[in-house]
Amino acid sequence: MIIKDIDFLGKRTLAFAVSGLLVLISIISLATQGLQMGIDFTGGTIVEVGYKESADLSVIRNALAEGGFSDASVQHFGSTKDVLIRLKPQEGISSSELSNKVLDVINKKTSERAELRRVEFVGPQVGDELAEDGGLALLYAMFGILIYVAWRFEYKFSVGSVVALIHDVIITMGFFSLLGLEFDLTVLAAVLAVVGYSINDTIVVFDRIRDNFKMLRKEESITIINVSINETLSRTLMTSFTTIIVVVALAVLGGQTIHNFALALLVGISVGTYSSIFIASAIVLSMGVTQEDLMEPVKEGVDIDNMP
Repeated sequence: MIIKDIDFLGKRTLAFAVSGLLVLISIISLATQGLQMGIDFTGGTIVEVGYKESADLSVIRNALAEGGFSDASVQHFGSTKDVLIRLKPQEGISSSELSNKVLDVINKKTSERAELRRVEFVGPQVGDELAEDGGLALLYAMFGILIYVAWRFEYKFSVGSVVALIHDVIITMGFFSLLGLEFDLTVLAAVLAVVGYSINDTIVVFDRIRDNFKMLRKEESITIINVSINETLSRTLMTSFTTIIVVVALAVLGGQTIHNFALALLVGISVGTYSSIFIASAIVLSMGVTQEDLMEPVKEGVDIDNMP
């Protein structure tokens, strides 16, 4: 008996419309507003200061804003007594002069004097190299997945999986662009992690589709794919749910250092779960996948009607 509880592919037109709208909004935002690139990519100065007691970040942020450093990024680093201040490049000011000025500004507003731990300058050229390397890493990952899925399944499946991954990446980056959140190396790492998570989810569904194409030879492609998605639905949802619990805990309790990393994972995993159910398989169906694409050649003398 065929189990077909939810007609996912019957709603593929609506899913394509929703995804198309989200991707369009993301692309427009990325084209007009761009990403708020972090100091890892733009270059700038990192100033680490320490206190004997827990530091109040809101006081430090207000002090810096009043002192002319409104674009400074302030966060705890390791403990609540250590504070990391990221500053964009300042023309005509050396790192030592900049750090001294920052110390003067925050010490005027805090009850305890900050102790300077370190000052590091990240040049714009290094930032450009990081951005280029990060983009290439993403491109290589997509290309590798395209080859792997085509080798393991069939080229229609590789197209479906890569289109779904591009969909996930664009929406995740569009989310950061729309909200003006800082995009740094940790967020880029999260985007790459989303690619790995999403393709794993999609491969599980594709595996079941391939098995069912061999078992349910008399059924239509849309029925077989629907059955496969339903059979893997509980696994897909439970895996995503348990992962999201961990990511939410990181976003809420992990501190400012990994907040955007966790947020990117949260958005990416949610979108990736949706795309593995509604987008990847629907694209494969739209490309006209049939049983002949995945069925093994029938040996002579074998009665097809007696096959499962």
